Amino acid sequence: MTAHVDVLDLMSRLKAAEEPFVLATVVRTVSVTAAKAGAKAIIRPDGRIEAGWIGGGCARGATLKAAREALADGQSRLVSIQPENLLEELGVKPGEDRDGINFARNMCPSRGTMDIFVEPVLPKPGLVVLGSSPVAQALVEQARPLGYHVTLAAPLAHFDAMPEADELVDGFAPDTSHQARRFVIVSTQGKGDEAALKAALAIDAEYHRFVGSRRKMASLREKLTAQGIAAEAIDRVKAPAGLDIGAITPEEIALSILAEITVERRRGQRIPDISLAK
Repeated sequence: MTAHVDVLDLMSRLKAAEEPFVLATVVRTVSVTAAKAGAKAIIRPDGRIEAGWIGGGCARGATLKAAREALADGQSRLVSIQPENLLEELGVKPGEDRDGINFARNMCPSRGTMDIFVEPVLPKPGLVVLGSSPVAQALVEQARPLGYHVTLAAPLAHFDAMPEADELVDGFAPDTSHQARRFVIVSTQGKGDEAALKAALAIDAEYHRFVGSRRKMASLREKLTAQGIAAEAIDRVKAPAGLDIGAITPEEIALSILAEITVERRRGQRIPDISLAK
């Protein structure tokens, strides 16, 4: 732990570098505690407290556990660390979640209570677009304001003007070292279909789509399997891309694709409104 490092300065640097971390903030204390409300710490994925202070061993174990879970699912948490007798009064057990609060036991003699808000700060999700088609360019234009780190990979000679992607790659070999969730779209529309599909198959992502008809995708599947590429791998790429919203123009098709990606990106993050479901 390096308390001398400025937490806000380090946060700024890590966010600029798009490196994942957790910001843990003490929001309430009762009785004797080492850290007080307002104390902050930055926790890295390997469990290091790189800057700041949230107290000693009484708080650290529960906070680090919550930090690991937050980085895994992208959800913030409120951890309430209390002595065992207070947990018994509330009728909760250590490790139990109730009303959005995760309860943990304070084993220290101080018998204080600390509530710590654990917030994951993750890199922007990555959108990798392979191709120079009008749909590909519309995807780049629409995705950046939605908070995606956009990589566009295609022969640069195919563009009349350079699109404003976060990363622009000449050819179909994008850098996929970006540490984030990744969504891959092939939108070549006849310009390098096979090469782009091969590159897409090599990218580890939770979403692979091809902008084209099922018939065209089936034809490309035959060509690629004839080249020795496993059919199971090719079948990870689904076609056509996007939700069926009746899209016609490149901008509308890009919108339908981003809507489909949003469904995947936000899956499990919203609590259904029961009143609307009735």
